[in-house]
Amino acid sequence: MRVVVTRPQDDAERTATALRARGHEVFIAPLLQVEPVHAELRANWGGVIVTSANAANALASHPARAALTKLPLYAVGQRSAEAARAAGFSKVTSAGGDVRDLIRTLSERRADAKGPLLYLAGEDRARDLIAELTARGIAAEMAVIYRAVPLPFPPALIQALKTGAVDCVLHYSARSAANYLAGAKAAGVLAPALAVHHICLSAQIAAPLAAAGATRVSIAARPDEAALLACLDA
Repeated sequence: MRVVVTRPQDDAERTATALRARGHEVFIAPLLQVEPVHAELRANWGGVIVTSANAANALASHPARAALTKLPLYAVGQRSAEAARAAGFSKVTSAGGDVRDLIRTLSERRADAKGPLLYLAGEDRARDLIAELTARGIAAEMAVIYRAVPLPFPPALIQALKTGAVDCVLHYSARSAANYLAGAKAAGVLAPALAVHHICLSAQIAAPLAAAGATRVSIAARPDEAALLACLDA
């Protein structure tokens, strides 16, 4: 299949490698660009939480990196755990799933026993993790350390949609799905952009596409890339 990947460049390259290994033709068209955000991180923490590899990557150049990497880190999944290790963390625990698994892991381990946890977050978030942790009696605070900046549709993607050279688009976040719709409308290719097969990581991500008129929408059985790519074989 001819698959469009709209993730930020580094993530898109990794996904493209997996897709090509499955025999698909890949069109990389990043519609978001991740940028670090300066955050003051001057407190005593019991541990660090990340729900995205972008958070660990943004910390790599932060002045507080040396102090924070001595702390235990709790990652939502394997990819964010790998990024944390690359950033210098040695005591890394991966919840191996989604945010619910992460919350369960933090609760079971009483991860805040030695001090409040520091959640390194993005500017846009699908869930209020701090509120969910507080409701379970876990002390945690959030610091925004990165943001995703929208990028316009590249001319090559516009042409590919106009000529019917796209079979499906992968959507990893509600933000990227919304930006896909906005970019298609601005480029005057909304109709062909909606007509292709859309494969989404969750129902929340699929919702704006369906509301806009997309009729060929698939949702991964689990919120991870393996399940998302499995939809291509269904």
